[in-house]
Formats: sequence, C-alpha cells, structure tokens
Amino acid sequence: MPRAARSEVIGPMADGTLKVRVAAVPEDGKANEELCRILAAHFGVRRDAVEVIAGQTNSRKTVRIA
Repeated sequence: MPRAARSEVIGPMADGTLKVRVAAVPEDGKANEELCRILAAHFGVRRDAVEVIAGQTNSRKTVRIA
C-alpha cells in the first residue's frame, strides 16, 4: 500500500503473501526502494540482498531475498 501513514510489515495473509505498508510515493521507484528497505530490516539482511524481481509497477510484487 503506497502512501501509507508509515512504512511497516503488517504480516502474513491467508494466501501466503506478506502484506507491507509503504509511506513512500509510487514515483521513480521510491515505493519499491522503501519496500526493499523495510523487508531487509524485517528479515535482518542487508538492503542489497533484497530486490523486486516482478511487479515493479503493480501493487503485488515478487521479491527475492538473498
């Protein structure tokens, strides 16, 4: 959810996906960058270990965490 009041991991959904709120605007990749930062912190990995591999312009994304 881009443009949320704050960035946070909400939790797992019934379908096995992870719901995340992102405060950054969905322009120039800012929301995707914020998503990667949030997930890196959540999973305890470096920021460069997280990348969006599908859905760059969609609200549903596929993310790789190395």
